Amino acid sequence: MENTATLRMEQILKIFGPVTALKDVTFSARPGTVHALCGENGAGKSTLMKVLAGVHIPEQGKIYLDDQEVQFSNPGQAIDAGISMLYQELDLADHMTVYENVFLGREMMSSVPFVIDRVGMIRQTKELCDKYGFDIDPEAVISSLTTGQCQIVELLKAIMRQAKIIVMDEPTSSLSEGEAHRLFEIVNQLRTQGLTIIYISHRLEEVNMLADDISVLRDGQVVATGLASEMDIDVIVKHMVGRELKDFYPSRDVLIGDICFEADSLASEQGINDISFNVRRGEIVGMAGLVGAGRTEVANAIFGINPLIAGGIKLDGKELRIKRPADAIRQGIAYLTEDRKRSGLCTNLPCSWNMTMPNYERIGMKNLLQLRKEQQLCADFGSKVSVKWSHPDAPADSLSGGNQQKVLIGRWLMADSEFIIFDEPTRGIDVGAKKEVYSLLNELASQGKAILVISSELPELFGICDRILIMRRGHLVGDLATDQATPEQVMHLAAVEA
Repeated sequence: MENTATLRMEQILKIFGPVTALKDVTFSARPGTVHALCGENGAGKSTLMKVLAGVHIPEQGKIYLDDQEVQFSNPGQAIDAGISMLYQELDLADHMTVYENVFLGREMMSSVPFVIDRVGMIRQTKELCDKYGFDIDPEAVISSLTTGQCQIVELLKAIMRQAKIIVMDEPTSSLSEGEAHRLFEIVNQLRTQGLTIIYISHRLEEVNMLADDISVLRDGQVVATGLASEMDIDVIVKHMVGRELKDFYPSRDVLIGDICFEADSLASEQGINDISFNVRRGEIVGMAGLVGAGRTEVANAIFGINPLIAGGIKLDGKELRIKRPADAIRQGIAYLTEDRKRSGLCTNLPCSWNMTMPNYERIGMKNLLQLRKEQQLCADFGSKVSVKWSHPDAPADSLSGGNQQKVLIGRWLMADSEFIIFDEPTRGIDVGAKKEVYSLLNELASQGKAILVISSELPELFGICDRILIMRRGHLVGDLATDQATPEQVMHLAAVEA
C-alpha cells in the first residue's frame, strides 16, 4: 500500500476496567479508498473507531489527520474535523423528522433572528435525497421509517456534514438487497470524490467486493493488514478466528417427526394474506423474501403482536387462541425478533432479568421473585448457550452482539417452547458466533423443537434449513426442499411476479 494516508492511528491503548480492549493498535487509511475493518465481535473494531470519533479517549496513542496530530475529547470535535461515524445501533431522534435529524446541531437559521429556516433545511435534504437516489420524505418522522430507511438517514447526515472520513459500522445489516446495492454505488461515488471510507462488516462477500485495503483485528490487536486483492475470504476468516474455519454450517442428523406447528390461511391488517404452512418436530424451516415481503409480519401475527383478521394456528393439533405475546409464550411459542435492541432486550437491565422476565410463571416465580434460584437458572442456561459475561447480573448492553443473541436464545431455552421463530438470528454477529448460533439451532432441532428461521441471507438458509418458504408481497409463493432447490429459484420466486 502507498504510504500517504488521510488517517493514521498509532499505538492506541484503550482499557475498560480489567479489560484491555485495544493494545498497541496502529491503523491507517488512504484517501479515496475503502478500508475494511474485520474481526469477530469483541475484537475491538467499534472501540477503535469510537476512539477516532471522540467517543472514547485512549490511555495512550496518537491520531493524525493529513499528517497533523489531533486530539478529540468529544464527538463534536471529531465531526468538526471531518469524521462522521454511522453506528450499527442507529443514532437518530425517533420523534423528529428526517430533515431535523440531518441538520441536528447544525440547523440553518433564517433572516429573522432566532428563527430556524425549516423550508431551507427541507429543500436541501430533498436535493440530497434526489442527488443520491433516496426515496425518503424529508418531513417524515423517523419512527415511521423502516430500519433500512433510518440507515440511509444516517448516511445523509454524514454527507451533509461534508465529512472527509466516513466510518460505516455494519451499514447493510438492516438494508434490503436493492438498498444495499444502492449504498455500494454511493460508497463507490464517495470514493471517487476522494473520501476515505472505513467499512466494518461481518458480511465478508461485501468486504471482498468493496474494499481496497483490509485490516483484521483479533483480541484488540491488528493481526493483518494488506491489499484486498491479496486477501480472499478464506484468508480473512483465518486471521479473524486464528484458525481454519471448516464446516461453517454444522452437519445435522435429526429424525424429522410429526407436524408440530400449523398455520392455516393467516391474514392480518399488516398486509399478509392466506398464509398456510407447517413445521415438523426436528425440522428447521427457512423463510426467504425481499424486505417488505411480509416475513416479519407473519411472525408478528403468530406471536400475537399484530392481531389476526383471518386464519388459525395449531400446535400439536390443538387450536390456539393468541391475542398477545404472553398467550403465545404460555402455549409454547417463542420469538426472537430481528432487532434485539429495540424489541428483544432491555439493554440497561441485567442479563439475568432479560432471560427470566417472560418465564417467571414457568419457573415458579409468578408471585414471588427468588433471587438465588434466578441466578442459578441464568447461570445454567447461560452455560448451555456458551454466553460470555462477567456475571449473569451484567447489563445486557455490556455484551457483544453475538452474546446478546445468546442471552435471547437462553431466554427461550428456559421457556422450553415447542415452536421457535428466529428472525434474522445472525444479523450483526461475527462468523464464529454465527457458527455457535447454528449449532444451537441444531441442538434445539435434535430435542424435537420445530423451528422457523427468517433470514435475508440465502447461503444461511441453504446451509441450515430443511425447507425454504418464499414470501412475496404478503403472500406465500413457494415451499421448496433445500436439497432440491437453488438460490436462483428462491430469488426468482421472491422477486418476480408470476
